[in-house]
Amino acid sequence: MKKQVYIYDTTLRDGAQQEGISLSVSDKLKITRKLDELGLDYIEGGWPGSNPKDTEFFLKARNLKLKHSTLVAFGSTRRIDTRVENDPALKALLQSGAKAVNIVGKSSDLQVTRY
Repeated sequence: MKKQVYIYDTTLRDGAQQEGISLSVSDKLKITRKLDELGLDYIEGGWPGSNPKDTEFFLKARNLKLKHSTLVAFGSTRRIDTRVENDPALKALLQSGAKAVNIVGKSSDLQVTRY
């Protein structure tokens, strides 16, 4: 049986959290184009709704004509005190325009009971 390997890149979210790094929306769009040119399968663009820059990135990324890559929005499960249908972070994921979403399930005691 032939197995397929997919490349999932987190440069624009996880990689941008490094000390001294602050990517502009323009930077993120340019990097997205370059990662697509490299043939990466999935590009995690950031966390829409978590900050204005990521929200703007997803709005502008809708106009990108990616040849290979699928743009992914990152997010997490609902907040403890909010119903799924009312959670602003989940709404932002749906409104991002991304064709794929990576939702992290909260599992630490602190995250489950407080956030």
